[in-house]
Parts: sequence; C-alpha cells; structure tokens
Amino acid sequence: MSGLPDGLRLRRAHPQDLDDIMWLEHASFPTDAWSASQMAGELYSPHEYYVVVETTAETGGDAPTVVGYAGLSSLAGNPVADVQTIAVAADQRGAGIGRVLFTELLDEAQRRGVQEVFLEVRADNPVAQAMYAAFGFEQIATRPRYYQPDGVDAWVMRAGIPAASPAVPATPQTVGPIGQETLDDRS
Repeated sequence: MSGLPDGLRLRRAHPQDLDDIMWLEHASFPTDAWSASQMAGELYSPHEYYVVVETTAETGGDAPTVVGYAGLSSLAGNPVADVQTIAVAADQRGAGIGRVLFTELLDEAQRRGVQEVFLEVRADNPVAQAMYAAFGFEQIATRPRYYQPDGVDAWVMRAGIPAASPAVPATPQTVGPIGQETLDDRS
C-alpha cells in the first residue's frame, strides 16, 4: 500500500497478533488500555475489521514487529460504523502510518456500504483531532470524563462516507476464518 515508509507493510490483523497489539496498546494508552480479553474479542469477531502495520524482512529484524494497528466495528448491513481504536508506536509517529491505517478503515467502511463513521478521540489529543478533521470528520458531541481513570473528555466525531463508485463495485463482505485474509498492496 502506498504511503508507508520502506520496510513496512499493511495487512489484516489476526488473533496471533494479540500479544504484539497488547504490547502496543499498553505503551500507547498506559492509563486506559483495553484488556487482552476485550482485544481478543475484537480480533475474533466477524463484525470487526482490524489491520496492522508491521516491519518486513527488509528492515533487518528476525520477525515482523507490529508498529501500528487500527480497528473498525460494523454489523453486516448496518449503515453505521465505529472506529474502535488506532495506535502507532511512539518511535514511528509522524511517518504517515496513522493516516494509512485510518484510510484503510474508511476504505473498508465504504466496501461494507457504510454511510456514516463515528469515533471518539481524547479532548487533549489535538494531533489526532487534526488528522480526523483532515478526513472530513466533525465534532458533534462531547462525552464528559469518558476516558478513565484520567477523567478526560471525549470528542465524538462523525463523517459521511460516499458510496462506492459504480465503476468500481464494492467488494462483497464475506466472513471467513479470521487471519486467512491478507491485504494486497494497493497502489
């Protein structure tokens, strides 16, 4: 997929990524990280769509390392989806990985026929707020003290998703064994 620095690739997440995702979850959200059982439920659910960005062999490591992940929730046939989470390793921020992950979630929402996407973002995270606004998201509400135990408000943001172009039909949603799918490079 274009937009990623050399030595990184985007692919569909699978349950075997749980340990890597949880390490990054705790590093990114030290006071309000999801539990491993919550995240496992997300990775196994047929209604969730999770992707990871990982290092490749070209980066010199023995095994790929997850440096970012993101998830979208959408019941089949529902015109609404929610961005569940997005995180990028601190040493990889600013390289466009978050934008690539977020773009993939929005592309999946469009493939699923979703018309609106919602998300919550910390009121004290202007970098994420700016990225979401650049994608056309608008703040529509505030949830007081949503992020605990910090007591930080959440901005609820929303964006409409254009229908897939008739020239490029939407990929039908098929539910299969999670982890069997791999995203191809899309340029």
